[in-house]
Amino acid sequence: MNCMRNTIIAVLLLCGAVTAEKTSAQVNINIGLQPAWGPAGYDYVEYYYLPDIETYYYVPRRQFIYLNNGRWIYSAGLPSRYHTYNLYNGYKVILNAPKPYLRHASYKVKYAKYKGNNGKQLAIGRSNKSKVKSASYTPAPQKIKAGKPGGGGGTSKAKGKNKHL
Repeated sequence: MNCMRNTIIAVLLLCGAVTAEKTSAQVNINIGLQPAWGPAGYDYVEYYYLPDIETYYYVPRRQFIYLNNGRWIYSAGLPSRYHTYNLYNGYKVILNAPKPYLRHASYKVKYAKYKGNNGKQLAIGRSNKSKVKSASYTPAPQKIKAGKPGGGGGTSKAKGKNKHL
């Protein structure tokens, strides 16, 4: 009986380890969702911040988010006041953080230096798409220390959440 119980526990632990290894290797890619005017070279983008017009673009829903009379507006297009704004030439900051517009005051100050940097980024629609950088994730090999079950393993800290070119 004792042997059978130990075998069952070992099988369950092995299944759990295999499942954990598979889930840690998931990669998010949304190249096809990014607009042609987005900056080239990113395989995943959650939001763009457009400092020239203090507007956000939410890539998964293809929505612009901008302030209008103190309220955040979600729209498929820019408001008429920006009808002359060129999305291809305007500077875009990549923000991979949830709802960055809720921290607008901070981003407005942090990225004010990019206002007027027209044409300084290559847009996806004007680039060689084969040059897109991959951010695929390969888990670090597990280091097992003798005498300590599960004693080690690489840890990963998220880097580069907010990027700009």
